[in-house]
Amino acid sequence: MSAIPSPRKAGRALARSAGEWNAAMLAEAADGTRRGTRWGRGAFAFVPSVLAVGALGAALAQGALAANFSVTGQPFTLTSNGVSGTGFGAIVNTPPVGRPDGTSTATTGMARVGFAQAGLAGLCGIVHQSIAGLPYSLLLTAGQPVTATPPATFTTDIDASNLFIQATELQSYGPTTLQNAVIGQSAEQVLVDGKPLTGAQAGGFGLGSAGGPGGSSVNLHGLNATAYDAEIAGALVLPQLDIRIVGGTATAC
Repeated sequence: MSAIPSPRKAGRALARSAGEWNAAMLAEAADGTRRGTRWGRGAFAFVPSVLAVGALGAALAQGALAANFSVTGQPFTLTSNGVSGTGFGAIVNTPPVGRPDGTSTATTGMARVGFAQAGLAGLCGIVHQSIAGLPYSLLLTAGQPVTATPPATFTTDIDASNLFIQATELQSYGPTTLQNAVIGQSAEQVLVDGKPLTGAQAGGFGLGSAGGPGGSSVNLHGLNATAYDAEIAGALVLPQLDIRIVGGTATAC
């Protein structure tokens, strides 16, 4: 039976791993290539940056800063008490998915869902990662607390434009209302803010709008997604942003 590392040794290993992640991210930033923020692969670069995260959270809470980001590399959980969006569209595609050895595969069918404009009733994102053989979870929360059982009615407090989610599973826990939607539209004809969704295949399944690029709307009472990508191509304002790391495999924020 292998020995369990002492808290002191685990802490040193975590700090050493975080330093290596930071060095790698700094090297990537120096080469001038735009990659976006990677919560999966680069999650633990946040560990030694508590003050910077606090300042970022304060700016977002005051509406002084908008953020563009993408999340890639491994599946994560994204939940909310509800989503209300316009300019809604969805397709089925097979995006590249990274493997632990650095290669990728494009054989996993997923739904790519987009909103030209979206309001969320709170946000909870959970990324699991192992450091020095020990499980940790990065938790990102914003807005109102996300509850295990979504409320019957919800009020949004997070605004996002050009929101895209790439998920193997996306479900709501209450009534879902679609307006001006066309179920079964050819995937390449589905437009979000006037643009086709990434990975659309001609003749593939799509859920689009009967009223033009911004004519459809959707209300989801509760959102639970197992996602590989969550991208804000436009602006995002997060009230009360909180990013923290906890030991173990968290299942709720």
